[in-house]
Amino acid sequence: MERVALIRCESYDVDQLEQKLRDGFELLGGESFLRRLIPAGSSVLLKPNLLSIETAGSPVVTHYALFEAVLRIVKDYSDKLSFGDSPGFGDSRRAADKAGLIAVAGRYGAKFEDFKETVHVKCEQALLCKSWDIARAPYEADVLITLPKLKTHGLAFMTGAIKNQFGCVPGLQKPAWHTRMTDPQNFSRMLLDLNTVVNTSFAVLDGITAMDGNGPRNGNPYQLQALIMGAGPSAVDAVAARLIGYDNPLEVPALKVAYDNGWGAVLPEEIEVLGESVEHLKAAHFKLVRSSTSSNRITDSMMPLLRGAMVPRPTVRPDKCIGCRRCAEVCPVKPQVISFIDHSGKPMPRWNMDACIRCFCCQELCPEGAIELRYTGIGRLLHRQKS
Repeated sequence: MERVALIRCESYDVDQLEQKLRDGFELLGGESFLRRLIPAGSSVLLKPNLLSIETAGSPVVTHYALFEAVLRIVKDYSDKLSFGDSPGFGDSRRAADKAGLIAVAGRYGAKFEDFKETVHVKCEQALLCKSWDIARAPYEADVLITLPKLKTHGLAFMTGAIKNQFGCVPGLQKPAWHTRMTDPQNFSRMLLDLNTVVNTSFAVLDGITAMDGNGPRNGNPYQLQALIMGAGPSAVDAVAARLIGYDNPLEVPALKVAYDNGWGAVLPEEIEVLGESVEHLKAAHFKLVRSSTSSNRITDSMMPLLRGAMVPRPTVRPDKCIGCRRCAEVCPVKPQVISFIDHSGKPMPRWNMDACIRCFCCQELCPEGAIELRYTGIGRLLHRQKS
């Protein structure tokens, strides 16, 4: 069984965080576990979540205090420390600086990597993607520790330990992957292959302040008060999925693909949860951005006709839109999808849904939270029938 430590943590006080993390590592095997995770002489890269340029402490990005607490522990086992990410929008160094990570890293001698230098690699055991141009720093690190935030996500349903490695793809290449992987299942296969390529070693998933609703950038902070730690990304995410309301973790596309392909532990009977119980920390009234649908009246022959209804579509809120046009900038299928109409003197986006691939980059990176995902009337009916 895959072992995952589930720790209650109510604060971002760095001393308390360090102790909670040490408690988690003790549950997983203590000193011997850490020495296996970080062998002598290893280089260690921390992969935070820097989705965009956000203020330090924002629930959108990895909290600087968690980052520091992990560094305090890891520095006992390695003096070759680095960290980095490639945001979906904006400069990576500026994002790391604004989030408070550059200042913290400087105190511990951790080198910043901007993930701009790439290396071409093959993944022979790939589920889907055998050839990659990937950031050199995470690929060449001996140990990659991912530090994601627990948030809702329009395409992937939730973002956690598996999804966080998409930041190892240099920023300008992300749109190309979105256009190639136009459905959640193939996007998930790509994410699992990516984790295989970079050999994700360990995950510390921050659910102290998670995000529900219109995530991963414009949702609502949710005080889940949970840290989830483990060496298996799928097991960590499966525990997180159950915490936020996916009672069956196979509802989450990446976890369904992982289970179907034997990629990692997913089901509750495959995972030993140490520390707190899932039931004890489970969220109440966590607003999911998407869920799977189930109806006895839907047959396989009906699925192609209902796909458009079963998948939500991006919708603008005129009261929030400032006409900045970022949605069109980040759309990987531009210029075919998003055009603009005049609305009270400002440009308002309009989508060509026949061309839209439902990657939801526009919703994910809207700086004002003006784009939301909504179902059509039939889609709302199908989701009310979800079992």
